[in-house]
Amino acid sequence: MARSSSGFVAGLTAAALAAVAFLAYQASASVPADLSAGSPAPAASPSAPAAGAPKQPADPALALPKQSGSGVRVVYSLGERRVWLVGEKDVVTRTFAVVPSTVSPAPGTYAVTSRSGTVPGSDGVQIEHVVRFTSVDGVTIGFSAAVDGSLPSPDPTRRTGGIRMKRADGNAMWTFATINSKIVVVP
Repeated sequence: MARSSSGFVAGLTAAALAAVAFLAYQASASVPADLSAGSPAPAASPSAPAAGAPKQPADPALALPKQSGSGVRVVYSLGERRVWLVGEKDVVTRTFAVVPSTVSPAPGTYAVTSRSGTVPGSDGVQIEHVVRFTSVDGVTIGFSAAVDGSLPSPDPTRRTGGIRMKRADGNAMWTFATINSKIVVVP
């Protein structure tokens, strides 16, 4: 009986290999001519980033803005209302949307000047993970998250400097942006 089961297994294996070979042949026969010539070397691929080029998110809408500096930094786009945390070798480690304050910093390069764990915001909301980097006409500008998780639009009649984000994003900012960390503001 052992002989007949080994012959049976060998037969099943041969049939499976034949089926796989047939399916592979069908797949290769249906490839368009321009693709069947072979793929270019990885270095020649237009989608592969050049050596030293920033690694971008898959979604082009989330791509790091041009002229946003180099090195480890936080990039804040006023127009896109978005922040990028950029690590070593210009790799974007996180990007997220923010709600800007009523007073905005001018485009330029700044450094984190102070941080606070939990404080009342200038709008009266309790905030956490405050990362400050400049002031404009006496209004301190910085990133923060509301402890209650809210993201309301700021009151346009009040001069506030808090750039609000979700709590999880605030946690990431707090970990990433320590004193003297570079902040790049782009239009």
